[in-house]
Amino acid sequence: MSGTIKVLNVAEKPSVAKSVSGILSRNQALRVRDGRSRYNRIFEFNYSIRGQPCHMLFTSVTGHLMELEFEDRFRKWHSCDPLDLYHAPVRKFVPEDKLDIKRTLEEEARRCQWLVLWLDCDREGENIAFEVINVCRAVNRHLTIRRARFSALIDREIHHAMQNLIDPNPWFSDAVDARQATMLLWHFIFLEGPVFDICIRQLFGYVYGGYDSPNTCKSLKKLNTHNREIDLRIGASFTRFQTMLLRDKFVIDSATDDRNLVLSYGPCQFPTLGFVVERYWEVQSHEPEEFWTINCSHRTDEGVATFNWMRGHLFDYTCAVIVYEMCVQEPTATVTKVQHKEKLKYPPYPLNTIELEKRASRYFRMSSEHTMKVAEELYQAGFISYPRTETDCFSSRTDLHAIVQEQQGHPDWGSYAQRLLDPETGLWRNPGSGGHDDKAHPPIHPTKFSTGENGWSQDHRTLYELVVRHFLACVSQPAVGAETSVEIDIAGELFSASGRRNYLDVYRYESWGGSMIPTYTVGQQ
Repeated sequence: MSGTIKVLNVAEKPSVAKSVSGILSRNQALRVRDGRSRYNRIFEFNYSIRGQPCHMLFTSVTGHLMELEFEDRFRKWHSCDPLDLYHAPVRKFVPEDKLDIKRTLEEEARRCQWLVLWLDCDREGENIAFEVINVCRAVNRHLTIRRARFSALIDREIHHAMQNLIDPNPWFSDAVDARQATMLLWHFIFLEGPVFDICIRQLFGYVYGGYDSPNTCKSLKKLNTHNREIDLRIGASFTRFQTMLLRDKFVIDSATDDRNLVLSYGPCQFPTLGFVVERYWEVQSHEPEEFWTINCSHRTDEGVATFNWMRGHLFDYTCAVIVYEMCVQEPTATVTKVQHKEKLKYPPYPLNTIELEKRASRYFRMSSEHTMKVAEELYQAGFISYPRTETDCFSSRTDLHAIVQEQQGHPDWGSYAQRLLDPETGLWRNPGSGGHDDKAHPPIHPTKFSTGENGWSQDHRTLYELVVRHFLACVSQPAVGAETSVEIDIAGELFSASGRRNYLDVYRYESWGGSMIPTYTVGQQ
């Protein structure tokens, strides 16, 4: 190849554009200038893609570039019947606050030969990528379109992505629209009678070209293509319908102006509300019933053992009292059974987004929103992989040992990392699989060593530590513990207790329940 080509690179956020530009240029001869949007700057530097000299222009969007809306004559509430919204034309447009970004893309795309997309490598990112493609191709239909796939803002990942560009995936983009198809069914589970019938017929008439259309494959393809439209149509039509129908039926104390009161319908919130209401009904309909149980404890020099009644409980108070009095009158307990067995506690699966949020909430009382904010900052600084992933299994291509090696110098868990890498300890175990793979990103894992950075809050330190310790735990052998079960007989009634010993060296957030149990022998009284 000869001659330098101009390459327009587009990231999903300004911070990612800045980070990737710094990595690719190695912060040498990196020039920065303003675009039309003052928040989305343009970084310029030279680079070589598989031997091809390139002049790189790197800018960004800020999430979705386009929105859907109805044409003007359908946007006023009383301009049409809510049912008409299922057939009203919609248009895709760039909103006012994104026009400067669009102008920047158009200006830069006109003088470039390549467009490389650095949007987040999930389905949402792919959908935004095709919005960028549409804007850029409208002004330069000769652009070569390529896609960079990456999961961490670190040198080896970014350079590998740049040298191994792929084609953008239209199926992933379509999946953003199609993923709501299942939720669509829930919308109607909570509707009954004529409202359900009218709305479902209007919806299927729009999507399928007929309520009883046999063209299943064509219908599903059309459903995938138009699901964002369906979401808009359902949300708008039901919001107008229920607001106009119910606004005068209730007194809402928080409403300051009845004319502006909106009873909003949310495609996600509505089915969730159904679950909440269903659970509320279950709680309200529950009729509690009293029951009685007998517990006993035994104190020795080794500690206290609490024994549970093997009958569980009785609903008959008189019977429970009679059994209790029998035990009190003959309080000597005889050990009838002692059983020792080895117990294994398996390490957690590799970390995905939901587990990160759950564990941060459970261990540190961090909200999901705050957890993801901190995780996103750690990712953008290159310390952890992309934090929004459904994947909980590592690919065979992932060099797990290299990730552990980077952690050997840490003062807290470095020695454990060294033991993991020592074959003589037998501590290493390839991580289990949780069975989920979004085909976009690996599980969340550390990508850069740190003992804490200047400017990190305590939450940054805590979350980074959780990610590292979780990774080290998931490549470890199960914790081994010994469980002892003891049964005793008091006046013919059987009671049981159990206790454990175990170790969890690196994953200090978890432990086995159960207390230490004193030593017992069969026949002991």
